[in-house]
Amino acid sequence: MSIAKLAALLLLTALPCAGNAVAQSYPTRPVRFIVPFPAGGVADTSARVIAQKLGEALGQNIVIENRTGASGTLGVDAATRANPDGYTLLFTTGDFVTIPTLMPKMSFDPYTALIPITQVATAPLLLAGPAAGPIGSIKDLVAQAKANPGKIAYSSPGNGTINQLAVEWLAIEAGLRFLHVPYRGGVPAATALASGDVQIGAVTPSSVQSLLDAGKVRPLALMTRQKPTFTPASWTTLAEHGYAVDAALWVALFAPTGTPQSIVDRLDKEVLRILQDKDVRMRLNKIGTEASGISQRAFVDRIRSDAAHYLRIIKQTGVKVAH
Repeated sequence: MSIAKLAALLLLTALPCAGNAVAQSYPTRPVRFIVPFPAGGVADTSARVIAQKLGEALGQNIVIENRTGASGTLGVDAATRANPDGYTLLFTTGDFVTIPTLMPKMSFDPYTALIPITQVATAPLLLAGPAAGPIGSIKDLVAQAKANPGKIAYSSPGNGTINQLAVEWLAIEAGLRFLHVPYRGGVPAATALASGDVQIGAVTPSSVQSLLDAGKVRPLALMTRQKPTFTPASWTTLAEHGYAVDAALWVALFAPTGTPQSIVDRLDKEVLRILQDKDVRMRLNKIGTEASGISQRAFVDRIRSDAAHYLRIIKQTGVKVAH
């Protein structure tokens, strides 16, 4: 065997050990979570629950950086451009599975620029209306939308979000047309709903909880087929009203492409362990999410499935987003 071949063989056999050494020494300084949505939304609140426990497990602080704008793509772009060393991670929602289709001129491709690590939690979407508004039920909504095609306005956290496509999914099922009014995050979308600027909104329970408590917003129906255990018994689902809509918002952890697999594996393992903690699961429930705990390989399959499904909705409704 030549010296060159022997050197190459030694290098290959040493790689797993080197990878393990990287993972064992990581991290030696604080880690940053980029959250591409405003504080108070489901991505932000879930990130803070996980960041606290993950920081304890890694022995370093996890710093949350809210970098908002362009339906979350500004924050995602920043994460894809970060040094792939495990010190900058992305904590975001599943909206990006629709973004490449709707914003083809983006400067990055999230499918190739990011490594999925763990699906952390799932938040049901809630269709809601202003408490003082004229729409008090799904029956009211359908009747008014049929009488006023394209005039019933709904809020969402931004163009191309799952929230938007969930309402368009309902439009397909019920033969309706709505007017989409995008906002810069879930909290602004909920605030617009409470003030009556829009007639309905597709929001997460966490983004409207205080407004529900204050009697400013009323729930119309959950947009998931199965009702989460933490939601009030009085809340119905769209499926109970005869509409086959099943839309939820997952939140997950990603790393820039090029991050050592040993670090990705360690993060995946730590987050999955954290999600088994009863206290963590309860804290996630309190902010309107359920722990998922889907590891990397299964999570990749989920992303592919969701992307294919929402692409069908985009094609069927003709939803477009200017870039």
